[in-house]
Amino acid sequence: MKIQFVDIQRQYRNYKGELLTAIERVLENGNFIMGSEVQQFEKEFAVYNGCKYAIGVDSGTSALELSVLAIGIKESDEVITVPNSFVSTAFSISEAGANVKFVDVDERTQLMNISLIENAITKKTKAIIPVHLCGQMVNMPPLLEIAKKYNLKIVEDACQAHGALQNGKRAGTIGDLGCFSFYPGKNLGAYGDAGAITTNDELLYNKLTLLRNYGSSKKYYHEFKGRNARLDTIQAAVLNVKLKYLEAWNKRRNELAQLYMKGLQNVGDLTLPFIEKDNFSNFHLFPVRTKKRDLLFDFLTSQDIQVVIHYPIPIHLQNAYDELKLKRGVFPVTEMLADESISLPIHPEMTEDEVDFVITKTREFFNQ
Repeated sequence: MKIQFVDIQRQYRNYKGELLTAIERVLENGNFIMGSEVQQFEKEFAVYNGCKYAIGVDSGTSALELSVLAIGIKESDEVITVPNSFVSTAFSISEAGANVKFVDVDERTQLMNISLIENAITKKTKAIIPVHLCGQMVNMPPLLEIAKKYNLKIVEDACQAHGALQNGKRAGTIGDLGCFSFYPGKNLGAYGDAGAITTNDELLYNKLTLLRNYGSSKKYYHEFKGRNARLDTIQAAVLNVKLKYLEAWNKRRNELAQLYMKGLQNVGDLTLPFIEKDNFSNFHLFPVRTKKRDLLFDFLTSQDIQVVIHYPIPIHLQNAYDELKLKRGVFPVTEMLADESISLPIHPEMTEDEVDFVITKTREFFNQ
């Protein structure tokens, strides 16, 4: 049995008719830039998330970069985030000319350790970017209190958290801005790069609609320096088809995750995902930890099970951030996760038999 980490082709086959019809409509209309499908998706994505506004952009990276610019981050400012993330989180800060200030993550949740935030704040600190990794949300209420106390903005990196909930609120709607990626392998994926920003702030919304379009509200008239970061009409059409299935897909991921939780409990030294109370994870990923990570990777791969090691080199140890002069040992939890974490396949098209096969082979590895 061959098991894909994400089976995009299987999903496409299931919804082929709807997808091709939506794409063909765009091709027939010929409005490929900011067509009506973009406005439709923005409206429906805002409604889905329970917020006032959504701004379609060309990638999750652009969502982060434009958000940092929109809240006024500039050279010499500091923004706090975590080294346990995809590098775009930190790049968005660097692109604005600001300084990245890392704090370590909590070992149980693998998310930002809120207890470390206040000690990292200086007079130069202007914002915090919590990362909702793997589909689970950072504990937002205490973070909001800290932000209010020090007058800091919060940009939620929700690029892996489409539809995740905390106390009934969607990821990306609790801070000042929320950033989403629709990379093809995400829970809500386009057929190319795409992204969105969510907010309840009308001023930020208006600014972002200009920032993504050369700083312009009228062709050839530019209010300020912006970017070309618009959401393509074809990608919006694909997302319009898929959005209505997101809730069902996330529910299915949770069902499969529970099978993993039950089948892999007390197996070897495996540490399974921990979900905080009052949280609904979208289980974008199902990461487990073991000191035998590399051996487990080789074994499962040899059994035709596609597994992935996410973020094997933390951001603070990447060559791109040599200037920070941060050595191994400074963020021990992040470094441990980089050494021990492995993501098992999980996607809504996966069958119970396929999950059982992964469980069986994982147990077989630890029983050798």
